[in-house]
Amino acid sequence: MRPHPRHGSPAVARFLSTSLLLMSAALASACGEDAPPGSDPAKPAAFTATQVTTAQSLAAVPGFADQSGGGIFATAGGEAVRLRLDGTRAALAAHPQNTAVLGSVRATFRLGPHSALVETDRGLFLADQGWLIEPLWQEVLGTGIVATAQTADGAAWIAHPTGLFQIQGGVLASLKLSGQPLNNITAMTAAPAEDGLAGLWFTREGRLNVVVASAPGVYQVRGSDAPLAGGETVRALAGLSAGTGVAGEVWVLTSTRLLRRNAEGWSPVDLPALPEQLLGAGRFLWARAGNRLFTYDADAKVWGSAEGLPSGSVTLLAADESGCAWIRVGEQALAISQMPVPRVTGMHQGMLVVEDGLVVQARLPPGTAPRSVLFQLEGKEVEATGPAFSMGGLEADGETLKAFSFSSLTPGGHTLSVVSRFEDGKEARRQLPFVYQPLATVPSWARDIRPIHEARCAKCHTTSPGRPLNTYELWKSNAQLINAAVRDLRMPADGPLDQQGLALIQRWVSSGALP
Repeated sequence: MRPHPRHGSPAVARFLSTSLLLMSAALASACGEDAPPGSDPAKPAAFTATQVTTAQSLAAVPGFADQSGGGIFATAGGEAVRLRLDGTRAALAAHPQNTAVLGSVRATFRLGPHSALVETDRGLFLADQGWLIEPLWQEVLGTGIVATAQTADGAAWIAHPTGLFQIQGGVLASLKLSGQPLNNITAMTAAPAEDGLAGLWFTREGRLNVVVASAPGVYQVRGSDAPLAGGETVRALAGLSAGTGVAGEVWVLTSTRLLRRNAEGWSPVDLPALPEQLLGAGRFLWARAGNRLFTYDADAKVWGSAEGLPSGSVTLLAADESGCAWIRVGEQALAISQMPVPRVTGMHQGMLVVEDGLVVQARLPPGTAPRSVLFQLEGKEVEATGPAFSMGGLEADGETLKAFSFSSLTPGGHTLSVVSRFEDGKEARRQLPFVYQPLATVPSWARDIRPIHEARCAKCHTTSPGRPLNTYELWKSNAQLINAAVRDLRMPADGPLDQQGLALIQRWVSSGALP
């Protein structure tokens, strides 16, 4: 990939990959003229929405919702704001090592479970742990992001007016078709392709396409067999991630209907009104039709219709994997869900767990306190007590959180459930699929970790802007902080590690951080 002609400096070019290739490009539309026989009539059950309000006035532009609660949004005044689970404001500031001025915020986009890309009128910034960090590839893209997505292989994708870009291994690359950029993308989401491979769906020039990796660093751009009728156009896309033993799915909002593709194939879904907005996160879909909000739980296979909201024009801002949506109603901003769902820290949706023990906690939203909070895993229940609500309980000192051991699990996919039970008999449940891959080898710093540091961490963690981590001793003394950052996909700041690098660091820390 060549750098943009306006940004052809060697410093920028170093961060651009030359290894992103197209094996084939089958962009001819596979759309038929006829709709599939029959449809799936959705029958949303009305529910009184659980609401958490915030004093912040948020702009009606895309935001980022963190699955552990809260998120990062643009205020009506163009400021980036970080919100907690209870709607209060948390710290967020420009990193002192930034060279670019932050500017007025236009929108915020998801990059990973706990990280976001903030677009301002001055450029792009990565939001992480209370800092807005200027990425090394900022000047290559500039402003104007259409959408972002993260595919099942860990790659982050950015749809921009100038093309389709991928961030993987800390490298920004442009996916091209016959040497030309894939520009003018209007919508994008991550969901399995029609053959089950990890896919990136996008619409361009009126056609629905999907990108799949046919080999490491080699991608195909395919047409889709979506049953679009003549003249039917795609307006929005939303993807739902995989559950335990259940594949993810893609949802397509067209000019005339709502389509869904899961493992059984394509089917139209009839809602009481045609949506204007779609948002997907985890196993939940949110749809806005006028001022009505519908939600779909793909695990329970049930639709709901939110009631009891303030009056005013409704905009969907963001959604998270717990089934919560952040919305703007009139001039108010609030988070809504069907129930006061507990959140989880220490683990995230689809996480690769390689350590025998993890400190996992439940976080409760504001409101009526539940009668009990329980963790459920493989048919066993572990009751947690407040205020820590730790799955492993506390150490003998009564203060230190104890790690919960996963060593009894078989390797493979599992689901952790956190359940709040209330006095009236109701339950609020957070289901969190993950993959357990126990420790099999003992990595060393010299053989396994130092190459990762040099390739991905050294540019920020030798002297600045991050803390120095250029020796074994520094890595060992910061091992737990490093492990948490890479495990939560917050670091490296320029994009998540691949699964092999992530597993190596986690195994190195959990096996004693050997030299």
